[in-house]
Amino acid sequence: MAWTREQMARRAAREIADGDYVNLGIGIPTLVANYIPDDITVSLHSENGMLGIGPFPFEGEADPDIINAGKQTVTELPGTSYCSSADSFALVRGGHIDLTILGSMQVAMNGDIANWTIPGKVVKGMGGAMDLVAGVPRVVVVMDHTSKDGSPKILKECTLPLTGVRAIDRIITNLGVFDCDREGGSGLTLLELAPGVTIEEIEQQTEAPFAVSEALAAA
Repeated sequence: MAWTREQMARRAAREIADGDYVNLGIGIPTLVANYIPDDITVSLHSENGMLGIGPFPFEGEADPDIINAGKQTVTELPGTSYCSSADSFALVRGGHIDLTILGSMQVAMNGDIANWTIPGKVVKGMGGAMDLVAGVPRVVVVMDHTSKDGSPKILKECTLPLTGVRAIDRIITNLGVFDCDREGGSGLTLLELAPGVTIEEIEQQTEAPFAVSEALAAA
């Protein structure tokens, strides 16, 4: 049984450490704000100039003036601050954000990411993705393992226009979790499986070759 979007977001929230400044991308990553552990202090950042994003508001409690970069209504936490987009991007480009969690259309085995356009289709555009993958030291991708037509999204090489080269550290899909050695060049290592998913199923739905961690192989 594959993970749901909410379960993927909950798993991604485990990547966040106490004290981190974290940027959440559009799509599944925005759900991570609902699953921040209570025992850690985190500052969630949005490119539109908000630092201190809280969970999504309950029905009837949304303030239309408080939005994230995806124009979704969000909540404020105590100490929330606001700045211009220029200052917000300066935080990213200056290396002051510790972690970004992004969606993607494709990821390659060497950490390349393509998440901003599909030729011939109308999509939302680049946004801050290129700045984030270049300026943030740790990048985690959360996405479905395959596209709607069943084609793999974890590839030997991306076929879509790239957002960044050797940018990804970890991939979380609805089927499992991979580490990506973007610096050493040893490729992908499968770390975890979603409940009920087998290594063979992941092999069938992944174009790129990957190793299996010792802990997972022994489980």
